[in-house]
Amino acid sequence: MASASPPPTLQAGAPNNTVYIRNLEESIAIPLLKTTLQSIFAQYGTIIDIVAKKNLRAKGQAFIVFDTTEAAEKAIREVQGFSLFEKPMVLQFARSKSDATVKLTGNDEELEAHKRRRVAEKERKQAQELEAQKSLKRAAATAPAAPAGTPVDGRPAKKVATGLKSTNAAAAPSIPDEYLPPNKVLFLQKLPADTNQEMLSGLFGRFDGFKEVRMVPGRKGIAFVEYEHQEGAISAKEAMAGAVLGTGTDPIKVTYQRQ
Repeated sequence: MASASPPPTLQAGAPNNTVYIRNLEESIAIPLLKTTLQSIFAQYGTIIDIVAKKNLRAKGQAFIVFDTTEAAEKAIREVQGFSLFEKPMVLQFARSKSDATVKLTGNDEELEAHKRRRVAEKERKQAQELEAQKSLKRAAATAPAAPAGTPVDGRPAKKVATGLKSTNAAAAPSIPDEYLPPNKVLFLQKLPADTNQEMLSGLFGRFDGFKEVRMVPGRKGIAFVEYEHQEGAISAKEAMAGAVLGTGTDPIKVTYQRQ
């Protein structure tokens, strides 16, 4: 399938068997989109999986997982710029392996490790976005105030300030523990009754930047683990979440400390 566009440069991730597509028409229903993509790309090789989601972040994007890298490369070269639903598709190699690829070529342990790495990467990006938002808020807080009576959007400054005060007073919804952004301190829950500081130090001290374990006096089943940097905490959470310790029969819960 030739395109009128000039020969593209294959970029983004290293050559692999997954094609990342963007600039898709967002209004198209996912079942129809998948069926259409299947009909277009099936001629280039065996398709293992097609991933397209309707959530806000994933709109206008899709992944085509082939059985070989050669099929993915040929598809990128020949379909690049092809108009689908009146929008030219933009294709490149995906930045990482898909779950379907790992499942096909590896075992269950490799698949779980791959999923954990993907979750950790997602958490890193969420932390970066949160820090960027905090920086914007700090910059806004330190900006010089406008002189009294200066109109803002056609309204007196006094009324604007009153409106802002009312908005800030509203209570923000509480974020579930599982979705807290990464930081340097882990919060451990559901620990066995015989868990002690030495045991946790041995388990969590294997990860880079380990600083200390803090038990909570008078409270069994919980503890805090602190690292020098959040990367160490992310690695530890990725590896230890769901582990069964000592005499315990249930997996422990590992989340980030609520800030």
